[in-house]
Amino acid sequence: MEKMPITEDGLEKLREELRYLQKTEKPNNIKAIAEARAHGDLSENAEYHAAKEKQGFIAGKINELETAIGQAEVIDVNEGPMDRVVFGRTVLLYDIQADKEITYQLVGPYESDPEKGRISIKSPLGQGLLGREIGDEIRIKIPRGVQEFEVLEIK
Repeated sequence: MEKMPITEDGLEKLREELRYLQKTEKPNNIKAIAEARAHGDLSENAEYHAAKEKQGFIAGKINELETAIGQAEVIDVNEGPMDRVVFGRTVLLYDIQADKEITYQLVGPYESDPEKGRISIKSPLGQGLLGREIGDEIRIKIPRGVQEFEVLEIK
């Protein structure tokens, strides 16, 4: 089983989500199924079918979170070299084509949220940034073409 890097905060968020699903969503769903079942004929009971579908979704999400937590390897973002891009570092980039600066923190796949400036080390950009230093220029092949960046700062 491949270990997946994650921050301590990221692991705690996974655990919180798992607890919420197990302690709140799953019991509420069981009640909804029981209530829908009490309404009679299950073959034409939309509430019952919706609750059963949600039950499958919840079970799948619980399984996914348990797997993620089992594969998690907590990495201290304060350790490691400060002069190179490694897991947990925040990188200020200059997007050459867009002529703008953007900031990303490199995190594990389970924590990735590009809209919040957190990209996975498994993403094309994350892979291209690993090991880079200030001043390095990189070309990343993405589905819509090639993007070019310059590393301006590593925090």
